[in-house]
Amino acid sequence: GFPGETEEQFQETLSLMELVKFDNVHTAAYSPRPNTPAAEWDDQIADDVKKDRLHRINALVKVHAAERRARMMGRVVEVLVEERNVRRPTQVYGRTRHGHVTYFDGDIDELQGKTVNVKIDTCETFCLTGSMVAVAEAN
Repeated sequence: GFPGETEEQFQETLSLMELVKFDNVHTAAYSPRPNTPAAEWDDQIADDVKKDRLHRINALVKVHAAERRARMMGRVVEVLVEERNVRRPTQVYGRTRHGHVTYFDGDIDELQGKTVNVKIDTCETFCLTGSMVAVAEAN
């Protein structure tokens, strides 16, 4: 909803998203900021249009993220362990080499900072869950 953005331009953004299929997109509706040139432009986008466009972008990225995560099902991936899962204290989480957040059962005191191999059992829209196979060998 940047000032002056047409529906055609917005559709080009969606077309690019279809082509690239991003893992994740950080979005927000444009809002004018004081003392910025765009805040003074006459062709501001109506709030309902901004809200609709934001909804469409977020819906599309959820579809693409789910598709990309689903490809990980059954694979064994390396995960760098970061922290304990505060919602499930018996779990830890970390990220794959591609930045996918991955949860699995483990002891944070033993695993934090280590790279482990995890077999992916469940794929959610923005995260993976699995079972630790082994601590990865150091390179």
